[in-house]
Amino acid sequence: MPSIATDARAPDDSAAILARMLHLHPKVIDLSLERMTRLLQKLGNPHLRLPPVIHVAGTNGKGSTVAFMRAMLECAGLRVHVYISPHLQRFHERIRLAGELISEPELCARLLECERVNAGDPITFFEITTVAAFLAFAAAPADILLLEVGMGGRLDTTNIIPRAEVTVITPVDMDHQQFLGETLEEIAAEKAGILKPGTPAIIAHQKPAAAAVIEARAASIGAPLLVHGQDWMSYAEHGRMIFQYADGLLDLPVPGLAGQHQIGNAGAAIAAVMALSGFRIGGDAIAAGLRQVEWPARLQKLTAGPLYDAMPAGSELWLDGAHNPAAAIVVASALAEFEERHPMPLYLVCGMLTSKDAEGFFAAFKGLARGVFTVAIPDAENSVTAEALAEQAGRAGLPVRAAAGLAQALQEICGHSAQPPRVVICGSLYLAGHVLGVNANRPQP
Repeated sequence: MPSIATDARAPDDSAAILARMLHLHPKVIDLSLERMTRLLQKLGNPHLRLPPVIHVAGTNGKGSTVAFMRAMLECAGLRVHVYISPHLQRFHERIRLAGELISEPELCARLLECERVNAGDPITFFEITTVAAFLAFAAAPADILLLEVGMGGRLDTTNIIPRAEVTVITPVDMDHQQFLGETLEEIAAEKAGILKPGTPAIIAHQKPAAAAVIEARAASIGAPLLVHGQDWMSYAEHGRMIFQYADGLLDLPVPGLAGQHQIGNAGAAIAAVMALSGFRIGGDAIAAGLRQVEWPARLQKLTAGPLYDAMPAGSELWLDGAHNPAAAIVVASALAEFEERHPMPLYLVCGMLTSKDAEGFFAAFKGLARGVFTVAIPDAENSVTAEALAEQAGRAGLPVRAAAGLAQALQEICGHSAQPPRVVICGSLYLAGHVLGVNANRPQP
């Protein structure tokens, strides 16, 4: 990778530059492509010089699907760029260059270049940082770019790319209604906005209303679909994962990420890498990727650190970033499987943002969780207070208590439970990032 000289005028670290960028637009989210087009043109259109792209949209499972694809492609010996959001601990997690998180000097240089050329014009934080990522991706050689949509699809910042090798739409459900629409059909239409004429699209399992919208959009622009349940399917059988497609089937190890839902995410990832033109991703690389995949805060079992060490011997501590009702149903289903195999008293520690359907989220755990302890998310100005969140959990029919913080919540759970408990911290990726920091878990490699 060519070295980048840092702007001598501004010896800032990336945190200082990113803090300045938060104030370039009065709205945190303002879905549009006009500001992106303007800045990219001034910078020589780096988005036109990217490696082949797999573009991923959807409501739930985007990050896990990207993680599976990255693991499989790297096991096949390919250099893989990755763009995700949000990050858990450090902004650098959003930009991976040929297998490595972007370095601090590289990130600062790209951010400063964008800041200088933008010259104070209105632009959202996600837009200007995505432009910085495109600059980095265009400059560093790689075989594939895995590009995750930030929100929606049609007007999402990442959809400025004119073409993709493959698109993927993971399960679509209700979330971000204030930006994407109040119905499932409206949200699905926004997600389907990433489909491109002639570009194969991998469609994960969808509710019928969402599937109809996606299929109609694909037909109108000539995007060939590879649909779960029709063209491919993945399922667990006798302790293995089976991926079945038109040319046969693959008998594979179960994914390294916990939960039955990861079988579906892994299946979409396999379908996507197999649909790449000009690349041959063999069964050995797919199997190795399934075993080696890592994706923090997605039913991640914490087995060390201050939070875990404070719990009684035999306890389990899990972390998941689920934050909408559909994701809660998936997590609750996985926890029900855990309970069937190894019964333990289940408690939730939950913090959420004000934009989320908290009552709908908690409803998924009724009859499963012994109790909920609510907390405010530290340093998140849009966090629901612990007391307000407790009211919503109570309306969902769950025994609940507001706690002053994680430590108090865990202390009360351990004091209340006569047996070693199974504790799941959930409700927000921002809370998950805080937990990983407090528990001294290492950042992503």
